[in-house]
Amino acid sequence: MTSAVIYARVSSARQKKDETIRSQTAALRAHAEQLGLEVPDEWVFEDEGHSGATLIRPALERLRDVVAGVGVDVVLCYSPDRLARKFAYQALLIEEFTRAGTRVQFVQGPRGDSPEDQLLVQFQGMFAEYEKAQILERYRRGKTHRAKTGSINVLSGAPFGYRYVRKSDHAGAAYEIVEHEAVLVTELFRRYADDGASIAELARWLTDQGVPTRTGKQRWDRSVLWGMLRNPAYAGRAVFGKTMVVHESPGLNRVARLQGRSTPRASKTVDRPRDEWTEIAVPAIVTDETFDRVARRLADNKRFASRNSKTPSLLQGLAACSGCGYGYYRTSTRTTNKKIYYYRCLGSDDYRYEGGRVCTNKPVRADYLDTVVWDHITGMLADPRLIRTEIDKRLDSARTSDPAAKERKRLETALAKASTGITRMIEAFGEQLITIDELRARMPDLRARETNLHNQIEALDTQLADREAYLKLASDLEGFLTQLHTKAEISTVEERQRVLRLLVKDVLIGPDKITIRHRIPIRERTTDDAQHADNADTEGDHPSHCPLRWGRSFSRVGESVPALRVRCLDGPGVSGRLV
Repeated sequence: MTSAVIYARVSSARQKKDETIRSQTAALRAHAEQLGLEVPDEWVFEDEGHSGATLIRPALERLRDVVAGVGVDVVLCYSPDRLARKFAYQALLIEEFTRAGTRVQFVQGPRGDSPEDQLLVQFQGMFAEYEKAQILERYRRGKTHRAKTGSINVLSGAPFGYRYVRKSDHAGAAYEIVEHEAVLVTELFRRYADDGASIAELARWLTDQGVPTRTGKQRWDRSVLWGMLRNPAYAGRAVFGKTMVVHESPGLNRVARLQGRSTPRASKTVDRPRDEWTEIAVPAIVTDETFDRVARRLADNKRFASRNSKTPSLLQGLAACSGCGYGYYRTSTRTTNKKIYYYRCLGSDDYRYEGGRVCTNKPVRADYLDTVVWDHITGMLADPRLIRTEIDKRLDSARTSDPAAKERKRLETALAKASTGITRMIEAFGEQLITIDELRARMPDLRARETNLHNQIEALDTQLADREAYLKLASDLEGFLTQLHTKAEISTVEERQRVLRLLVKDVLIGPDKITIRHRIPIRERTTDDAQHADNADTEGDHPSHCPLRWGRSFSRVGESVPALRVRCLDGPGVSGRLV
């Protein structure tokens, strides 16, 4: 029996609350039963409250894994805009499923594979993308208009010190002052503006008061107080539209970097210019004069902060604790005649955690650790035998125990059986053992099965070709290391950081040893040596032609090779604790 999976999606919270996704699933199940398709319960994928303008959806990710790993005949979806709201994403998913030998069928849409049907799907995808853009623009314009008329409805929430009163049939939404919280807010601004208290002191003071935060936490964080001191709502001017989304890739965070990927979104949120803010009048808790003095002190603190005079550290974003897993940050202390820098574990700071420190790992002298890691990297570039040995080991393993080869053999056996079945059906009809109606009823399923197996084999051959490109890294190793060895001679910290991020996944610091985990990115192969030197892929970069897939178990060409794990070298300051 032909196997099928179901995918359904609703985007808004209201649709999720009304359970409209159930109607989609019911219609898809009825359609599958009508076509005689078998849909196991675990193959029903539902994304509730997820936008179709992105591919990062939990159920869609699981669906793509099933199609790529198990092999499915049909993916059933209610309409093209339920699969994705962007035409490019629709085309990408349909092409990906087709390569895996799976066809996509819509309940509300074309059901054939003719050029006309494919053209109709493309038109529907473009109209869905246009409709999505129209909905967003109308939503933005409507909220902006209501904000300019002084409506609180567009804010949908209130900061600490206020209570948000929802709109009713007789009145709109409003901010209502909570007296006991307003007293704390007033005292907070006074201590910061007049007494010169630090934000850390204010956080400890509010925690000692035993008043929970707006989210119900008993412990106040400094970032929360920093946001409160900057919020003009306390001076009677709530603001709508303080931030905006720009199409610019954000910087890599540590989690994304360790996974060898870029951050999923190709956009980030930034502050709007002040002249573009829309102010809405609300009850004031502090005076304008107090709020302005607090703003001036915040600006001075930012201007004269010590971080503005710091030099970058070599292992920034690379050092982590082998015990608790937290990252290491750089701090400093002063002696009588000099300033000494240390790398310190985030988990060893008492003030960060309600129950005290979670790690007992000691700080490490930054100059000692930087020297050890840099000497190790430059030594490895000068003598690449370690990397050569590891890659040779992977070559042998990939060629002898590749599961894709076994899967291809299984598919070829199934294809042979399907072809034999078709031949026997034709012979049975020729010998008048079956009628033409019986032949017409059985032949489409057999042809579809044969086509599906052909497509799966082609997809597997493509995967094997990608694997061969990955294994060809060994033949390109000397050129890659020669290029990096040349860059290793430079002396600026920023350029040394770039070399380290090409070769080092992370540096794990323990009480008595250091572990350096390496990585080697695959670069694009060109015939021009000059272009070859300039096209080395940096960490997290993806070629523009490569469909982004996060969290997969295999690497595509242009992504980083999984790290080569190497115990750290023997050398001064490594076998014992660095101080």
